Amino acid sequence: MADKIAVLIPCYNESKSVGKVVQDMKAALPEATIYVYDNNSTDGTDQIARKAGAVVRYEHQQGKGNVIRSMFRDIDAQCYLMVDGDDTYPAEYAREMCDKVLNEGTDMVVGDRLSSTYFTENKRPFHNFGNSIVRGSINRLFHSGIKDIMTGYRAMSYQFVKTYPVLSKNFEIETEMTIHAIDKNMQVDNVIVDYRDRQEGSESKLNTYTDGFKVIRTIIRMYKDYRPMQFFSLIAAILFVLGTGFFIPIFMKYLSMGVVTKIPSLIVICFVILSAIICLFSGIILSTLVQQHKQNFEFQLQEVNMQYKRLFPEG
Repeated sequence: MADKIAVLIPCYNESKSVGKVVQDMKAALPEATIYVYDNNSTDGTDQIARKAGAVVRYEHQQGKGNVIRSMFRDIDAQCYLMVDGDDTYPAEYAREMCDKVLNEGTDMVVGDRLSSTYFTENKRPFHNFGNSIVRGSINRLFHSGIKDIMTGYRAMSYQFVKTYPVLSKNFEIETEMTIHAIDKNMQVDNVIVDYRDRQEGSESKLNTYTDGFKVIRTIIRMYKDYRPMQFFSLIAAILFVLGTGFFIPIFMKYLSMGVVTKIPSLIVICFVILSAIICLFSGIILSTLVQQHKQNFEFQLQEVNMQYKRLFPEG
């Protein structure tokens, strides 16, 4: 059965806060169906969520990305509101975010923590620094203006959810979602939301260094996949400059002496410059494939729109 609004709460050991999150969302969005997906919790998170009135389901593959994949695959709704189960995002913004999807045709509404209380409430300075770095790098690389890349508070349309291929398994999922929306020219809006730190005794599952490295790796991978011409042109330029820099002294000595004195170095330089040429043409070929993929995506989007109209004829 399709829902008008589906609230998606991925959870792993959030017994201290999940009950309040469910109750707050039910109060803010009484017409919504609240889904809690339990990701191998051992502290009774599922029982507390069910008692609070949520529909509880299970995902046994560990990782937030795996949970979101199951959610997006299983649930049909006009609007999806994703929120963490740690009670760091106030429910008072839920209506505004959902209305943008339902009434304004927005594909993704980003709950922007970084423009409000995040840097004062969050007690982990490396998380603050990491969020700023990720936001700056993605907006620069992909020419976007999204204010909070890694927020776990988002409202999404049916079209976005059913065309988004979930590839990440863990906390880099938010970064992947953001880049996908930017690349596919979907409408993205920002709503400034307050952020509050976790309750005492509630621990973050995010590892600053391990998960931070995964996020950076995801950005590089997706930049390569979505912007291959820029990515490989940069590598080609670096290789060409290096090769040229080492070639000039050899060439100058050849002009003055009439003989090449460093043949092994010249061979290596030729391979470096050849690699630069290969990278350049690889970028050209892959950018053509990416353009073809975007055309295919538009046809896929048309099919999803037809499914949407069948599920929600009044929408």
